[in-house]
Amino acid sequence: MSLDELADKEQSSSEEIQVAQSDSKFRSLNPGPIPIPAAPSIRSLVDSVSDERVDVMASHQSENGSGSISTASSTVSSLESEKAAYEYLAQTPIKSTDAHLVEFSEAMRTVAKALRRVAEGKAAAQAEAAEWKRKYELEMAHKQQSKIKGCGSCVSNDLDKLASQLTLETSASDQLGCCGKHGICSHEVLQDVVPGPIPRPNHKMVGRKASFKLSWGCNGDKNGQHKHDFVSFEKGDITTAERSNKQILLKWESPPQTVLFITKPNSNNVHVLCAEMVRWLKEHKNINVFVEPRVSKELLTEDSSYNFIQTWDNDEEIKLLHTKVDLIVTLGGDGTVLWAASLFKGPVPPVVAFSLGSLGFMTPFPSEQYRECLDNVLNGPFSITLRNRLQCHVIRDAAKDELVTEDPILVLNEVTIDRGISSYLTYLECYCDSSFVTCVQGDGLIISTTSGSTAYSLAAGGSMVHPQVPGILFTPICPHSLSFRPLILPEYVTLRVQVPYNSRGHAWASFDGKDRRQLSPGDALICSISPWPVPTACVMDSTTDFLRSIQEGLHWNLRKSQSFDGPRD
Repeated sequence: MSLDELADKEQSSSEEIQVAQSDSKFRSLNPGPIPIPAAPSIRSLVDSVSDERVDVMASHQSENGSGSISTASSTVSSLESEKAAYEYLAQTPIKSTDAHLVEFSEAMRTVAKALRRVAEGKAAAQAEAAEWKRKYELEMAHKQQSKIKGCGSCVSNDLDKLASQLTLETSASDQLGCCGKHGICSHEVLQDVVPGPIPRPNHKMVGRKASFKLSWGCNGDKNGQHKHDFVSFEKGDITTAERSNKQILLKWESPPQTVLFITKPNSNNVHVLCAEMVRWLKEHKNINVFVEPRVSKELLTEDSSYNFIQTWDNDEEIKLLHTKVDLIVTLGGDGTVLWAASLFKGPVPPVVAFSLGSLGFMTPFPSEQYRECLDNVLNGPFSITLRNRLQCHVIRDAAKDELVTEDPILVLNEVTIDRGISSYLTYLECYCDSSFVTCVQGDGLIISTTSGSTAYSLAAGGSMVHPQVPGILFTPICPHSLSFRPLILPEYVTLRVQVPYNSRGHAWASFDGKDRRQLSPGDALICSISPWPVPTACVMDSTTDFLRSIQEGLHWNLRKSQSFDGPRD
């Protein structure tokens, strides 16, 4: 073997050993796919591998004592190509993966911002609701304290008795359970208390107020019989049995002594009838008569013999009218009944409404038969309708933590929130207890009692509801949405209507068509059912009077009957 063949053999064997060692090193250093987060370590790995290859080559050349320049150059070129390949493999997936990670992180940041905004909005809404609830409770407490402090010691006992009038009374015989006579539990009997005498300087005041008792009747009968309404849970079944219409009857326990007359102004017919009725009650029934200061002045100017009538001189005496008056007689239409109810901020005596107006849903008694009607009412028992009233509070945003000094407003028909003279839509936020209801965008909103369902609410598209149905009507006025339909809510809820800060204009609230007040952005109106209803006397019973009123007053479903001489089956 020549020297050249021996050199080529040694060179080939050294290259095989070198390649084997290099492959074993690369297999141990790079066993699998390159992980995405380790991109920088891959570059350092390639550098370290290249350095080791250079060291091996140098040691191999020193051992052989000589080497070929061509062999070294080929080895270096192969090393550079492998290094470039590893760098390409390490950089290409990482760049694409980084783009996906950036896109994913941006999406996660967007989701996080949205969740944060939702959480902040929920927290702000809860804080706002809690703040309004706190303001309302503070205002109610302040009103109660100011009402107690504002009264003198001479009437403090009467104010303490306001909460007990027309409340549930438990007699001694009923404490063990139902009385058994009429099927009425003791907690279902309502009785008016009998306050002590209240002297007046002219000594015309009545010594005692007549007491009465309310009981359930059956189907309008006046015999006081009633099948008790109960719920049965036997054998896992829930049923309501022996239901009646729960017509309420009023029976005097002592004869009534004082009658208050509320009349329609500027009407000669009403004035003549009032003078006649007042004289008849005094001469034939020995009834003490109260009239308004305006009517008192007119009657005394006409005839001095009417000096037996009584009236009031200031607002403080009006607050105590319910302790002196046994019965209210109104001469006029529904507006006269609304005015009579507005005089009483607490308990209201029974109202006998005579029809002398243009249209009356709450005036069932005919004025031509006033003697017979008053005889039946004074002797009793007679059916009554308990008409719920709304208690409204206006809370000003400008008050902040201070209490608003405005007194609560009681309405018998409805409270209306409208846009007034503004050309912009009314924008109102409505809440029911702690739940958001809707945003009203339109001409306004009507919150009505069931007695007011035949008034403005009916004209705005609301339903006619029996006055004994416990509920609150939620009727929009010309809403800017065809899907905004009227609602009937239960009577125990509290409604809050607020003008938002981003509203374009102010809103205006009116209560039974009067006492108009402006609501600025941030102001709120809170409405709930008042604990003091208006008891109105019935000619027959609640249902009969209601159906007759809508048939005669509205000509409800009045049409010409179909002819019998047409085609037949």
